[in-house]
Amino acid sequence: MTAQDAPSRGRVSRALDGVRGAVDVLYREAIKFGVVGAVAFVIDLGLANLLWHGPLADKVTTAKIISGAVATLVAWLGNRQWTFRHRRSRPVHHEVGLFFGVNLIALGISAVTLAVSHYGLGFTTRLADNIATVVGIGLGTLFRFWAYRRWVFSHEPL
Repeated sequence: MTAQDAPSRGRVSRALDGVRGAVDVLYREAIKFGVVGAVAFVIDLGLANLLWHGPLADKVTTAKIISGAVATLVAWLGNRQWTFRHRRSRPVHHEVGLFFGVNLIALGISAVTLAVSHYGLGFTTRLADNIATVVGIGLGTLFRFWAYRRWVFSHEPL
């Protein structure tokens, strides 16, 4: 080993530390996002089932949109105050607009999945509606995590 090797080992070590730090942040954000998402999921699916068995028994998509909107409000609070609190760099009204825009798209993904299953494919049992809802929420969740990190709670303003 020569004296010239020491600076390059230092650069490699700093680069690895940077990667480890980034992975650690991603891991913590993903876990917190999952916890907030699990709470919102229970609210979304629970409220949808209450509405499906009650006042909106014949309007499954409307019930899903209502339950999704309530779950979105819970997710906004949890993600803003806990999951991504260290990433906030925009005025609140910008963040809110972006958050609800992203969630509107994710809600659309979920509602379309349910509508295709229920009306398009003819799977009209409550079990089929719940399975379609879970699949739609899963697809929407993947989109939301990516979009939150990319736009809503990014360090750089748009």
